[in-house]
Amino acid sequence: MNLKNLFILVSCAAAISSCKNGKLFGKKQEKSDVTGWNYNDKNMGGYQVAREKEQRTGPGLVFVQGGTFMMGATEEDVMGDWNNIPTRKTVNSFYIDRTEVANIHYREYLYWLNNVFDGDEYKAVRDGALPDTLVWRSELAYNEPMVEYYFRHPAYNYYPVVGVTWKQAHDFCLWRTDRVNEIALIDKGFINKNTLKNISGQGSEAFNTKSYLVGLTTPTPGAGIRSKKNPLKNPNGTPRTQVTFEDGILLPGYRLPTEAEWEYAALGLVGQNPSPSRKEGKRGEELITNKQVFSWSQNVNGLRDTRRGSWQGTFLANFKRGNGDNMGVAGGLNDRAVYTAPVTSFYPNSFGLYNMSGNVNEWVADVYRPMSAQDEDDISPYRGNYFENDYKNKDGEYEKDSLGRVKRVYATDEESKGRRNYQKANVINYLDGDSLITGVSYGYGKTTLISDKSRVIKGGSWNDRPYWLSPGTRRFLEEDQSSSTVGFRCAMDRVGSPEGNGRKTGIDYPKRRQNTRKR
Repeated sequence: MNLKNLFILVSCAAAISSCKNGKLFGKKQEKSDVTGWNYNDKNMGGYQVAREKEQRTGPGLVFVQGGTFMMGATEEDVMGDWNNIPTRKTVNSFYIDRTEVANIHYREYLYWLNNVFDGDEYKAVRDGALPDTLVWRSELAYNEPMVEYYFRHPAYNYYPVVGVTWKQAHDFCLWRTDRVNEIALIDKGFINKNTLKNISGQGSEAFNTKSYLVGLTTPTPGAGIRSKKNPLKNPNGTPRTQVTFEDGILLPGYRLPTEAEWEYAALGLVGQNPSPSRKEGKRGEELITNKQVFSWSQNVNGLRDTRRGSWQGTFLANFKRGNGDNMGVAGGLNDRAVYTAPVTSFYPNSFGLYNMSGNVNEWVADVYRPMSAQDEDDISPYRGNYFENDYKNKDGEYEKDSLGRVKRVYATDEESKGRRNYQKANVINYLDGDSLITGVSYGYGKTTLISDKSRVIKGGSWNDRPYWLSPGTRRFLEEDQSSSTVGFRCAMDRVGSPEGNGRKTGIDYPKRRQNTRKR
């Protein structure tokens, strides 16, 4: 054996030896900082830890870096409501849809429901998801073509869906979560891709994210589970078939954005930062005083200039200019839309979001109260919490409901009374002032038009004057009602760094060597 071959043999033996000793090509096996035990080592308990990874961006979403901003009115309160007193709030980073949910997207949802829940026992489910096309009717207008064609005709595929209640929009978000996570598991090979061919009649056996995580749903395994490249391992080192949330494959749920999130995203104040953060360690200025009126502004005057010249004087949103003027004069239409416009119409704001001013008002998650700005927390403000727990039967097991979702129950006052951060599960009315001061409550049709079913709508619509296009304005509609001027878009929680993927949390400073000299 020559010297060269001997050297190769010794090198291979050393590599194999290092693998056996917990090293791979010189890289030590990750271990706990608190115990010194190895992670993912069947000889040290087998505690499995997924490699640190960033959250991927779900379909249709745009990352919105959070921050502080002045929430509320930015110009004269011409309506005299004074329900949007300017207050400084902080919003955590999150994701939000680039556009409003369109007719084609909602029809996809209905198609899935009609196939999966096709039995007579699910008729109420199918019917309950249908948008109310009669919202287009008016006693003194001819809108029957919109009733008949707007939702179904392909000419309106990418126009925003309307006639959807808050509850229906909420359910759409739940459905979307499961479909996105289901296809993620299929793409990774953990669920058999052929399951998508046979969705008819699945009913409560259809994939649901939480039911899957707690073991109530067991989809047909895919080829990736049997693969030697399967990164999931049991404590004994054998391939694991069940994905957990700790593996970083599944996304958090889609949901409606909070009012603060929606308003912050609509303003897009990141566009006013003269030196935005582009590199690690570089930070822009803190600008919180600019009173931006509409979502398309890139400076305090509300104008947008490009290298090709100014766009001043053109319409940057779909709205009603004045009495009897919804689109201007033939041959020179101002916004080119008599009713709604396609969801990618007009120019996106600084976050890349379309139609945050105009087109349709949008449902947000919050329950409406006139003085929310004064009542809510400084960070992640929201009114509408009704805390729930996953239900377990007397045997300590989870159960599914008729739609295949894990049963949920409201937290009881008894289990909440000993807590310091909350004492009741239903805190929709918490500190709203009314019941505590006057002895009356928000009861629809009894004391006021506001109730616990009143949900905030934001953004203005095709039939609104410019005042309502300002993100700081706010109105409400009962959660079980709908309108031809109200649609929605979805949001999602952001986990990890608030600055986005590839960015660190906190500020890292150069490490200083400790001075050990004796004094």
